[in-house]
Amino acid sequence: MSKREPIYKVIFLNQGQVYEMYAKQIYQSDLWGFLEVEEFVFGERTQVVVDPSEEKLKAQFDGVVRSFVPMHAIIRIDEVERLGTPKISEAKGSGNIMPFPMPMPDK
Repeated sequence: MSKREPIYKVIFLNQGQVYEMYAKQIYQSDLWGFLEVEEFVFGERTQVVVDPSEEKLKAQFDGVVRSFVPMHAIIRIDEVERLGTPKISEAKGSGNIMPFPMPMPDK
């Protein structure tokens, strides 16, 4: 029985918007405080209906080999069985909530 290649759903904040992306490779970067996301996966164009937010993401990440996402921008990472639709949505929430400060590690 062959083992399937995992697909990860990565949800993160970027300039006031929530990005929901799918990728095959995710790992902690050598660049402190960043997560590396590689091999983005987008849906095939087998449908007549085209999702504009997915097309915007495809255009934005066209030619990107690796993306470095700050750890504090990550909302959630899931390993999923099926590929969903990548999308961008507006970040909704209370504007008066301050993120919890992260301590700097001692060397």
